[in-house]
Amino acid sequence: MTNITVVGSFAVGMTIRTATMPVFGETLRGNDFNFGPGGKGSNQAVGTARLGAKSSLITCLGKDHLAAVADDLYQAEGVDASGVRRTGDKATGAGVIVLNDAGENFIILDMGANDLMDAAFVQDQQELIANSDIVMTVLEIPVAAATRAMELGKQGGARTILNPAPAAALPDTLFEHVDYLTPNETELRILMGLPADDPTPTRQLAGLLRERGVGTVIVTMGPGGALVLTDEIDAMVQTPRVDVVDTTGAGDAFNSGLAVALGEGRDLLDAVRFATCCGAHACTRLGVIPSLPKRQEVDALFKTHWTKETI
Repeated sequence: MTNITVVGSFAVGMTIRTATMPVFGETLRGNDFNFGPGGKGSNQAVGTARLGAKSSLITCLGKDHLAAVADDLYQAEGVDASGVRRTGDKATGAGVIVLNDAGENFIILDMGANDLMDAAFVQDQQELIANSDIVMTVLEIPVAAATRAMELGKQGGARTILNPAPAAALPDTLFEHVDYLTPNETELRILMGLPADDPTPTRQLAGLLRERGVGTVIVTMGPGGALVLTDEIDAMVQTPRVDVVDTTGAGDAFNSGLAVALGEGRDLLDAVRFATCCGAHACTRLGVIPSLPKRQEVDALFKTHWTKETI
């Protein structure tokens, strides 16, 4: 069984719908209130566990009622929470999402205890990271924590995956510790210091990003597939066509699938094919945690989509 450690974020998302967006000082009636676990690090830990890996999470929670949401999730999903720490200095991360009838939204996010994760916090989990086959991280935690996760992963002989979401400016010293970098097209542009809608071709930007020290760049492009770029490979991998309900969890599902497939010894292109099946399947369900697929679901989609004729 592949040992995967995710160094990342946990937050509780709270969503409410209104007919119109409020203005300052206004109180509106809403409906369809919903709340549940989220945070990209936590999502990816759950995603890898559902796909059959031994999944561990390193994160920070507050000492409050919202932390119990995380406790219940990890117990139910079989995620190793030995690397989860609690603090009384900040609350558990939370986000408030307001949706109107047109599907537009605004989000207020407080990452709370996640912001207390630094290099020393991650260093304290060196033993857990050292026993990992794959180490993953995201950018919903401070860059110093993500950097240390990648450094310790490489030192321990693990393969490292950085999902740079949400995108932020990063030092080149971080990239040299990243085996697989998995931005979407918008994040790719932000990593290169460009506007999110810059018209420079994605393939060209991915090549420039590789020159900064990344081993493999995999750019997720939604229904357009995934671009895979290494010294030896320059390829597009198709995304299976599905009836899309909600794309919110697709990125986390893709990264979970990539990690599991690589850990099981699949070659890079086959691992990306498996990951695209995970991402596509996640688009068929509403919500992130409900959309993260189980292994038999992905295997069935892979068998249907990736025949000898399509590979």
